[in-house]
Amino acid sequence: MPPVRSPLTVLQLLPALHAGGVERGTLEISRYLVQNGHRSLVMSAGGRMVPQLLAEGGEHFTWSIGKKSLLTLRLIWKLRRFLTEQKVDILHLRSRMPAWIGYLAWHGMNPLTRPKLVTTVHGAYSVNAYSAVMTKGERVIAVSNTIREYILSNYPKVDPDKIRLIYRGVDPEEFPRGYQPSDEWMEKWRQNYPQFIGKTIITLPGRITRWKGQMDFIQLIASLKKAGMNIHGIIAGEADPKKATFLQEIHAKINELGLNNEISLIGHRTDLKEVMSVSNLVLSLSQEPEAFGRTTPEALSLGVPVVGYNHGGVGEVLGRMLPQGLVELGKIDFLQENVKKILTDSSAIKPNTDFTLAKMQIKTLAVYNELLNSRL
Repeated sequence: MPPVRSPLTVLQLLPALHAGGVERGTLEISRYLVQNGHRSLVMSAGGRMVPQLLAEGGEHFTWSIGKKSLLTLRLIWKLRRFLTEQKVDILHLRSRMPAWIGYLAWHGMNPLTRPKLVTTVHGAYSVNAYSAVMTKGERVIAVSNTIREYILSNYPKVDPDKIRLIYRGVDPEEFPRGYQPSDEWMEKWRQNYPQFIGKTIITLPGRITRWKGQMDFIQLIASLKKAGMNIHGIIAGEADPKKATFLQEIHAKINELGLNNEISLIGHRTDLKEVMSVSNLVLSLSQEPEAFGRTTPEALSLGVPVVGYNHGGVGEVLGRMLPQGLVELGKIDFLQENVKKILTDSSAIKPNTDFTLAKMQIKTLAVYNELLNSRL
C-alpha cells in the first residue's frame, strides 16, 4: 500500500460540543490525530467541551452549522472555500444537519482535488431522505453491528463494501478495573448523599427522557424494596427543558410508590466514572435499541456489573462481556430476578478486548488512510 501524505488535515462536523457520545467520539479522534502528528479541525456551534478540545491540540471553528434553518444553507459556499483554504484531506460528517451542509459543499468541488468524505452513523435515525445523507460517505462508519444492519436494511442502495464497523471504545487506563475514587471525592459524596451510606447502590445513567427507561427503573426499585433489599437507586442524567413534563412524571411516580427515600435524581455528572465505580450495579433500560451505549462497557471495564435489555449495542456488549446481564425488553419480573443474581457475583465479567478506545482510534485513522491511498 503506498504511503499517505503526512500530516493529514481532518475536519469533523457536528452541531455542538456540549456532552454526549458523538461529542466524546469527536474529541477522542481529535486527540489521537494530534498525538500522531496530524492536524485536527472541529467545526460546531461550540459548547462546554471546546476547552478540552483546544487543550488537547485540536482547533475549533465556531459555526452554527447544525441549526435547522434554511439560512444555514448559506454556509455551503463558505464551507467550500474553507475546505480549500485549509487544505482539508478528510471531511468527517457526524450529524445530519451539518452533514447536509458538508455534503453539499463537498459535492460541488472538483472530485480530483476535494477531500475524502467519511460519515459516521451514530444512531438508528428515522428513515427518510434527510437521514440518508449519513450514508453518502465514501466510507460509512457504523458504531455497532446493530447500526450496520440498520443501514443495510433501510438504505439498500448503499454498497456494503464501503461500510466499516468500528465500535465505540473505552480506555482501560481511564476506566481501570477496581478503580477507587479519591478520598476527597468520597468525602464530598458522603456529605452530599448521606442516604447512600450502607446501601446497595443501583445506578441508571442517561438523559431524562422517556425512552431511557426511568419508569422501568422506578418499578424495579419498588419491587426490590418490597423484596426486602436494602437498596438505593440513583438516576444520573440531566433533563432537557423540553422534557420538564416527563421529569414531573418521574417525581410523581416516585412519590406515589413511596420511594422518596430509595431513589435520588442527581442530575448531569462530569464524574460519572466515580458514580459508577461506587455503584454495586449499573443498568441500561433503554426502550429502543441503543446505537452503542457507552456506559455499559465503561461500567464493565471498571468491574461493575451491568444488567440491560437485550437489544442494540448494549446487547452486543453484554453478549461478549457479561451475557448473564441480558434481559428481554420490558420483563420487569425477570429484570428483578436477574439483578438479584448479578449483585451476588460480578466475577463473571470478561476482559474488554472488543470495545477499546485504542481500537476505535486506530481503525478510524485506518479508514482515513485507506481513502487517501485510493487516490494515490
